[in-house]
Amino acid sequence: MPPFPADSVRFCYIRSFQPMLHSAASRIAQVAREDLVMFINACLACTGQREFYDDAYGQRVSIDFLHDYILGNYRLLYARSLAAGINHFNQAQIILKLLATGRHTLPEHRQEEGALIAAALQAFPPQRAWKLLAQLRQQGINNRRSRAIARDYLAQRRDMTFDAVKYRPKVKAIAKHAHLKLAGELGPFLFRNWQQRTYETKLFESFRQAHYSAGAVYDLPFTIAEGLAQKHKIPRGLFLEKIQAQMTSGEKLRLQGAAGRSQTNIDLELGHMPLTKLLLYILSLPVRARKERQSELEQALQKSARQVLYKAPLKLGRVAAVLDCSYSASGSSEKRRRPLGVALGAHYLLQLAAQEYRAFWTIPVQEPLFVQERGQTNLATPLLDALDWGANLVVIVSDGCENDPPQGAAEVLRVYREKLDPQRRVSIIHCNPVFNPEDFSLRPLSPHIPTVGLREAEDLPTMLGFARFAEGNASLAELEDYLAARVQQFLRGV
Repeated sequence: MPPFPADSVRFCYIRSFQPMLHSAASRIAQVAREDLVMFINACLACTGQREFYDDAYGQRVSIDFLHDYILGNYRLLYARSLAAGINHFNQAQIILKLLATGRHTLPEHRQEEGALIAAALQAFPPQRAWKLLAQLRQQGINNRRSRAIARDYLAQRRDMTFDAVKYRPKVKAIAKHAHLKLAGELGPFLFRNWQQRTYETKLFESFRQAHYSAGAVYDLPFTIAEGLAQKHKIPRGLFLEKIQAQMTSGEKLRLQGAAGRSQTNIDLELGHMPLTKLLLYILSLPVRARKERQSELEQALQKSARQVLYKAPLKLGRVAAVLDCSYSASGSSEKRRRPLGVALGAHYLLQLAAQEYRAFWTIPVQEPLFVQERGQTNLATPLLDALDWGANLVVIVSDGCENDPPQGAAEVLRVYREKLDPQRRVSIIHCNPVFNPEDFSLRPLSPHIPTVGLREAEDLPTMLGFARFAEGNASLAELEDYLAARVQQFLRGV
């Protein structure tokens, strides 16, 4: 791959506006640091899906180019980005591109790169991991390392029988593509005429019987049972009621709307849900339903937020949060209310982590649990209130598209940094949950404060630590040390 792809004219144009340094060596280091910070920030927020202001096509084209650019120029650091806390969409892109270009890996980096790929794949939700491995076949990636990655992933699955039933087409395609040897009844189940024999493996036998008996359907994973329930013409409400034991929390969450229409009660186990998913579910409820269940929902949110801080401890002093609940926080049809959910998640995390805390919303909110997306984006007013309150850390969660007035917060930040706090005694960080494909980055509020990506509220502790690199005060060497430390933690499963 050439060091600078041919379709990078727009990218070069954007970079040409960045300040020049006197020394060529320091300029190269600065560009490398800025490139990597830009890439990691993009990978924290972008998922290639439609946003409120941007379509999915522009998102995919922009992020794909950015991947190719970083891979071509900084391969080792590109691989180490897998450990930087980026989202699964971008981790999958990195794995595919690394496996497709393995011949370019330097011998001294091959072992680390392979270990990072394997660790990232193992940490994936199973549906994402099987989809990624199936993409190897679709893209014609079939080198020795890709086959070894597929072989090791199958070998390390705790319940390969379950996976073979739930993801049967993908597992079959992967095993065939990578020429894998399958033990026991796994091979016959995937490749032979399974209808004409019985199986000693209970789940395989249930799968065979479910094609002929409606009762056997309820022993299968939900996604498999759903299609067979239609074949047996089982009423939807009855099916959902009896299949719940086989449903994952994500499946229950996706099906709760349909279950409500069929008068079926699905137990969502709110206390065990990840914070952002829990918030998106709560925000999907009418305000009246939230008020009726306020105690239950608040307890679940507190429990989920404490679990996040248990895994990533965060101890803060006097903290103010400026939170965007304007209409653009409603997101898109693919990412419904995600910006608002991230802002609300940041509120609960900062509230628990801070010694003193206050939240300032773009539209005044009495009870955060009942917040709704509405109105224009006025960040200047809540920002002034937060600074006047005297916080030593101000966290702004917004897509950066302020329009009431335009650039109002940017002017507040300029005056505050230049006239009132030139020593930067108060830390101000902008967390943006939305990727901007026009300039390959996140839309900033002001050059006077750092902007970091935040797609999941539970990533907030990591992003606060990463903000110093986005601010530009840290060197390339410090960023490389940071990534190397993250790699060691990632490979140890910390």
